[in-house]
Amino acid sequence: MEDEMRGTTSYCVTGATGYIGSWLVKSLLQRGYKVHATVRDPARALHLISLWGGGDHLRVFRADLQEEGSFDEAVKGCSGIFHVAASMEFEVPAKEDIDSYARKYFIEPAINGTLNLLKACSKTESVKRVVFTSSISTLTAKDSSGKWRSVVNESCQNPVDHVWKTKPSGWIYVLSKLLTEEAAFEFAKQNKIDLVSVIAPTIAGPFLTSTVPSSIQVLLSPITGDPKLSSILNGVNSRMGSVALVHIEDICSAHIFLMEHARAEGRYICSFRSCVLSELVDKLSVEYGFSNVQRLAGEEHSSIPSEISSKKLRDLGFNFKYDLEDIITDTINSCIDTGFLCPIVKPDNANVAF
Repeated sequence: MEDEMRGTTSYCVTGATGYIGSWLVKSLLQRGYKVHATVRDPARALHLISLWGGGDHLRVFRADLQEEGSFDEAVKGCSGIFHVAASMEFEVPAKEDIDSYARKYFIEPAINGTLNLLKACSKTESVKRVVFTSSISTLTAKDSSGKWRSVVNESCQNPVDHVWKTKPSGWIYVLSKLLTEEAAFEFAKQNKIDLVSVIAPTIAGPFLTSTVPSSIQVLLSPITGDPKLSSILNGVNSRMGSVALVHIEDICSAHIFLMEHARAEGRYICSFRSCVLSELVDKLSVEYGFSNVQRLAGEEHSSIPSEISSKKLRDLGFNFKYDLEDIITDTINSCIDTGFLCPIVKPDNANVAF
């Protein structure tokens, strides 16, 4: 009976050509659901369609978040919407009017795009729930006095005014996520839309996209030596006291779990675990077998770092499948397979430490 219900249930996934979106489409099809995948440029989805499979269970729609009404057809008949699409802009050009520039070209488009999607949902009675992909950048491990919290949960939001004032690394992305999520919940409340938010940390593992996802490039910056991406990883560590990680399959499973669970509500952190930057760099070095890994000069805790807690998600019954070693191994192997990383050839004469 459950398999039959899945075969008749349709879900819409926005941003289907992105890292989470493309894997989420695959995960839903593997579970037997029908999927409406939305993309801005259908040509970019051609290589993914063959990877997804799905047959007549898959429909691809052109839709643009900046075009009002663009999602009306895509959401029609769907039981739920996974709103994954988002800009991954971390920085903007230096300008005298940087705040207004950021608002006009990055923050307002992100908010308006999400509201356009929610307006489309409000036009059809079929949509029962919307699952919104948020980010751990919306959280902070420090309290109002600047002291480290022992536990970071869903209530530990990064104050908007503090982000505007301090402009930390990746501040445009942080503000876009903070203000978009806030606007989404407000609209959902006013229009009686059941909205649930998944707070995603650094996501890694295998990928279906033709290019290496931004989150993976940031994670591997100690190996690649990219200074801009290293500064972003450093910024995450400085704000949170550690780097929280989750496997791509687990974050997609959590999206589906929260879509299906009757008691799901509000915001949910989805992080398997976090580790301080020095530990992460050591694990990358050992797994990749490469000694010339950058030691980033990030702020380290003098004591045990804050726990970035997924207790709310676990208490609802969600179980993570992949541990930290799986995340790092799958990420590096995938990047070697695609040529982003060069394989390290170890000498034949044995137990050489790298």
